[in-house]
Amino acid sequence: MKLSLAAFLLATAGTLAAGGAQAGEGCSDVTVAELNWPSAGLAAWVDKLIMEAGYGCSVTLIEGDTNSAVDGIVEEGVPQIIPEFWFESISPALEEAVADKRVAFGAALLGEGGVQGWWMPKFIADANPGITTVQDALKHPELFMAAEDGGKPAVFNCPEGWVCRVSTENLFRALDGEEKGFALYDVKDASELDDSIRRAFAENKGWLGYYWAPTALLGDHDMVKLSFGVEFSKPQWDSCTIVEGCPDPKLNAYPVSAVYTLIDSDIVTEEPELTAYLNARSWSNRTVSEVLAWMSDENADNEAAAHHFLSEYPDVWKAWLPQDIARKVEQSLEPNG
Repeated sequence: MKLSLAAFLLATAGTLAAGGAQAGEGCSDVTVAELNWPSAGLAAWVDKLIMEAGYGCSVTLIEGDTNSAVDGIVEEGVPQIIPEFWFESISPALEEAVADKRVAFGAALLGEGGVQGWWMPKFIADANPGITTVQDALKHPELFMAAEDGGKPAVFNCPEGWVCRVSTENLFRALDGEEKGFALYDVKDASELDDSIRRAFAENKGWLGYYWAPTALLGDHDMVKLSFGVEFSKPQWDSCTIVEGCPDPKLNAYPVSAVYTLIDSDIVTEEPELTAYLNARSWSNRTVSEVLAWMSDENADNEAAAHHFLSEYPDVWKAWLPQDIARKVEQSLEPNG
């Protein structure tokens, strides 16, 4: 079952406050955020399949973006689990909720962390070895493609609701990108961002903008992450880089992001076995990239990719679970499971 956050709150008004009905022995109904990028959606479905088959839960997936999911877990306790949360997206409200023990951090979902920044194709870097920083790239608008025919060379930005939408805009202003001949282009969704990179490679043109790893697309398209020429400043990040409309943004770098799972306190106190799973569940960037590449090649959705992961990577997920729970999950994958 999948709902938007608003639809779920409307449909379950009163039920959540009462604690929910028991879905199975030892597990109540659970809400999990299915965020709007592939690795997060995959993680949500892996959690759903394992929780339902292994722990007897009834899992509702809540579609949304980082901001709506964090607002929901902090203010309403819905969703109760956010499988993939990039740590630099933490807000004062979330920090307060963690300090008050209303929200807890689970395992680092991406063991090596997530990498993000501004990227360009490696074939552009190879042909122009002097371009190693974002500032170098902005000196050469002639090398980079526009978002639309006849437009200025673009710096491609994130969709609405992603924290990187704000950080990229502020860094673009700090770098005087417009004065250097570039236009900041806000994509409408993740698919448009990916398609812009594919188009650049197909047309052998330069591309410049925000992207991250691990992703299937970076596995298929050789890209180089550019330096900003400065060290990451967390005080600047918190006070301006990720603050929408910051009046005087300064140059900053992106951190290598710790990527954790967020868990509502009700799960921590009422579902210790589920909490133990969420404190053990972690996978490598290589594993995620391989599954995402399969997902892209097969044009598969999050659910199909999660089934593929459980079928093809048993050594990974069995390490997260007690043997009896792992057997239940394995049995659910059998044709008559």
